[in-house]
Amino acid sequence: MTNAGAGNRIDSNTLLFGVIGNPIRHSKSPIMMNRAFRETGINGVYTAFHVTSDRIADFAAGVRAMGIRGVNVTIPHKLDIMSVLDEIDASAQAIGAVNTIVNEEGRLIGYNTDGIGYVRSLKEEAERELAGKRIVVIGAGGASRGIVYALANERPARITISNRSLDRAQELAVSLQDAADIIAITHHELQAACEEADIVINTTSVGMFPNIEETPVNASWLKQDAVASDLIYNPLKTKFLLEAEQRGCRIHGGLGMFIYQGAYAFEYWTGQPAPAAAMRETVLASLQQ
Repeated sequence: MTNAGAGNRIDSNTLLFGVIGNPIRHSKSPIMMNRAFRETGINGVYTAFHVTSDRIADFAAGVRAMGIRGVNVTIPHKLDIMSVLDEIDASAQAIGAVNTIVNEEGRLIGYNTDGIGYVRSLKEEAERELAGKRIVVIGAGGASRGIVYALANERPARITISNRSLDRAQELAVSLQDAADIIAITHHELQAACEEADIVINTTSVGMFPNIEETPVNASWLKQDAVASDLIYNPLKTKFLLEAEQRGCRIHGGLGMFIYQGAYAFEYWTGQPAPAAAMRETVLASLQQ
């Protein structure tokens, strides 16, 4: 039986957790995960670490030395972190990106919860049936990799990846082409792809606070009743989603994915079910302040 008052008490038995990124001060992960520890009575505390790319190996050594139990990994470290881990889960290996680390007595194991968190949210909030759908993914970074991998398992008709660097989009498409029909296109071909897509997903940071006037695509390219999906959760409705909604599209923001990727990470670290509703409540309250 857990003691809901035990979480975040901070004493000599407190387990340490955190998130690394660059930048990181905007992250809502600490308030979300500390709420999860309070709800479940786990004696843990979670904080944000600003880590530059040249200090990744130093950070991994620090995790081992200090016994930090679990770490989330965000932009731009999801690929580079893999080189300093002791073991990588098979799905994270296939994706080619890690967003969650579990420290098993000094052995660092990498997982990816982005894709499963995203697909769960998309199916709950916007489109229950993904089989047979034509999907456009904008961006080919670490988050995109996990999402394309998870979407490929849903039997879509086709996944089209557009990225500023065509080489990077092609590399991602080729790495997962055995799982689904996946192609890479240039930005010049993006409009035509969006015009026939059932779901258009922005996995880039375009439109994220504070640059809220930016948008990755023109909403007029989207079919009415298509799903416009954005990984960004701050703001809750990006310019891309607002304009897509005005066009008659169904919209799906990034909050659900953010909650669920954190929930799955929490379960890897603790072996307990995550209090997802409380986690969502805390992040929503913070965003609306």
